[in-house]
Amino acid sequence: MPIKIPSTLIQELLKLKIISAEDVDVLEQTAKEEDKDFGQVLIDKNMISATDLLNIRSRLYHLPLMSLEGIDIDKEALKEISEDVVNFYRIVPFAKEGNVLRVGIVNPEDVDALEALKFIAEDRGLTLERYIVSNKDFENIVRNYGSLTGEVGKVLESLSEELEEQEKITPKTIEQITSEGAITKIVASVVKYAVESRASDIHIEPFEDKVRVRFRIDGVLVSSLVLPRNIHSAVLTRIKVLSNLKIDETRLAQDGRFSTILKRRKIDFRVSTFPTKNGEKVVMRILDPLTNKIDLPDLGVEGRSAEVLERAMNRPFGSILITGPTGSGKSTTLAGILKKMNNEDINIVTLEDPIEYFVDGVNQSQIHEEIGYTFASGLRHILRQDPDVIMVGEIRDKETAALATQAALTGHIVLSTLHTNDALGVIPRLVDMGVEKYLIPPTLNVAVAQRLLRRLCSDCKLKIKANNAEENIINAALAGMPEQYRKNMLSKSGYEISKPNLENPCKLCGGKAFRGRIAIFEMLEMTTELEKIILTVISESAMREEAKKQGMITMFQDGILKVLKGVVSLEELLEVAQEEETS
Repeated sequence: MPIKIPSTLIQELLKLKIISAEDVDVLEQTAKEEDKDFGQVLIDKNMISATDLLNIRSRLYHLPLMSLEGIDIDKEALKEISEDVVNFYRIVPFAKEGNVLRVGIVNPEDVDALEALKFIAEDRGLTLERYIVSNKDFENIVRNYGSLTGEVGKVLESLSEELEEQEKITPKTIEQITSEGAITKIVASVVKYAVESRASDIHIEPFEDKVRVRFRIDGVLVSSLVLPRNIHSAVLTRIKVLSNLKIDETRLAQDGRFSTILKRRKIDFRVSTFPTKNGEKVVMRILDPLTNKIDLPDLGVEGRSAEVLERAMNRPFGSILITGPTGSGKSTTLAGILKKMNNEDINIVTLEDPIEYFVDGVNQSQIHEEIGYTFASGLRHILRQDPDVIMVGEIRDKETAALATQAALTGHIVLSTLHTNDALGVIPRLVDMGVEKYLIPPTLNVAVAQRLLRRLCSDCKLKIKANNAEENIINAALAGMPEQYRKNMLSKSGYEISKPNLENPCKLCGGKAFRGRIAIFEMLEMTTELEKIILTVISESAMREEAKKQGMITMFQDGILKVLKGVVSLEELLEVAQEEETS
């Protein structure tokens, strides 16, 4: 008697004991929150391999597997289904013969996707051949739908005749072009490609003969597009309209914000204009409000650092202060801490400038210094809001430092940021800002310092054996770490490390050899010995010795651990953190 195959993926996974009944609700909730299909969540959590999932789906839904790696995609097939439909339903045409269209499906459990395919086939008189494809193959094929330069180029063609007739665009022309939608399409294309490229910022810069568009990807600015100089005013006007900025004000810097929906995700953009001799420059910071994706381990908090931070968050009061230069990921780490602490039993209130990540269940407030609503004045009001956790975007002055210290002393957890070179610098910085030395030990739980490094692309990175110079650097760093690290990681036979594949990077990282960023941390915890140092003579050498005794891993040492795991390259680490460690 033939065995009856379960009708759903979950039933099959339960039967194979890949997941348990207790896992199902949690996994389904994660899939919903992160807008992913159920199978991809399992892959992300290392509960199943991508290959095994494909094989199970193929058997379960009687659909053949198709590997699209290395095959030539039929451009005519791509024209049959629009890019918006492809991205929304994660279905992709890859070949066409006569009226037969071959289509790859990522998630055969998606009934809406199957219905959409059926409608397209009937509408166009096509016969469909369905195949199951991997997420990786799907992402690679989507890149074949065009490029930013090509997409914007088509729009510019429709404007070229009109623009050639005018040396300078008048306000009337701006209004006409914007209303016609051409500039709207250009701005939308720039925004879309920036998000798809994982950019953190968009720079639109006017020069005498052109307008340059650059994306900051993994911390590095990359030129992405050049626009004609004479459409700069129209592009600027469109962005100002979106951001509710004054269109006729060109002499002063302005700040604004707008949101848009891309691939079923709400993305926020923080806009800043800045007057230059060639016109106004625009920088748009891309903010992803889906903080469900911000998990401390994904940010690089692991090992001792995770333990220290966990202890600090579980204390009834006291402050967690994060330090680092602009662009070192402090706001993202704070958002990760807020997500970790957020539950219905506590009241979390924040003061931010600006609000970068929206967190459900957290009362977030935007300061406005121009009307007197500063960090200091806002902090006074917050204390009347019965808070358990207070997050202050930055301690900038003596008044804010005093109020934050008082809040930490009177039964609140306080999260904030400072600007110092390392974790040891937090204590003298607080003293410089007027905080009495005797107030620091009972209020400071942990001082955190961090920097950002580019992650190596996991699909195309190259594994190599460390040379003698690299081996010496690794050995020296490990020798200064606590005993457990020296015992487990010091090797006499050398080390295997990874480097970026700059000569032949893969499509998954967009030919960059890097994909995303990760932080390196050092965390100085308040101890009885550290308290004695603070209350006598604050000495950097004495604090450094105490940090070593408590087992603190420095940023450089944390980076070495990530080098040995193959997450970052040694060259990247030396460029970002060597100076702090060797100076």
